[in-house]
Amino acid sequence: MRTLDIVKRFAPFLLTFALGLLIASFFVSVAAPNFSNFKRGKRHQNQQLKIENERLQNRINYLESRNAQLENNELNMNNDYDSTIYAAPAPKRVR
Repeated sequence: MRTLDIVKRFAPFLLTFALGLLIASFFVSVAAPNFSNFKRGKRHQNQQLKIENERLQNRINYLESRNAQLENNELNMNNDYDSTIYAAPAPKRVR
């Protein structure tokens, strides 16, 4: 008697689960996942990120050295020119 009660309780669950898997199989694969491509893709992505990081670090180093050169040139410049800023004349009124 108890076995029949257990079957009555689990049968609807199992049937619903099987029906759900059947319906889901129309939309997605229900096979076991394959992670070998995932690992290979991840390794390739990490390698690409390392290359890009290295390139960006070289660019930063170049820009910092270029900035230091320009700052040194600016400090060493002679003030032989007139550094006054003149205002532009106001436009004439048109009637």
